[in-house]
Amino acid sequence: MPVPEKNRSFTQLIEFEIEPGQQPALVAALSRQTERLAQHHSGFLSASIQASDDGRRVLNYLQWQTREAGEAAFQGFESGEQDFWQLIRTHQAKTVTFGSFQVLHSLELSHDQALHCNLVG
Repeated sequence: MPVPEKNRSFTQLIEFEIEPGQQPALVAALSRQTERLAQHHSGFLSASIQASDDGRRVLNYLQWQTREAGEAAFQGFESGEQDFWQLIRTHQAKTVTFGSFQVLHSLELSHDQALHCNLVG
């Protein structure tokens, strides 16, 4: 069954493969860039930056209210103060994988430890 467009959120996943010595600087740079995106683009919902234990991968997860909001923010990411392509070169990324996803189901744990299921549709 199709999910109504108005109820869908949009997620961007960007995975970096790097040399372990580059991980702390890349995480810091992505943190700064993600904060700028969140402050300057409407439709921002959440973000996380995750680092692998072996130091070789970093995952940047960004969630937006709509696909349009995410795509507009990414255009800003490409041409911002430290553009995205410069970020890749500076931190010597071996590979960068992009993924875009519509969120159809999510779970949340509330402050009172209750589990909330959000089925979109």
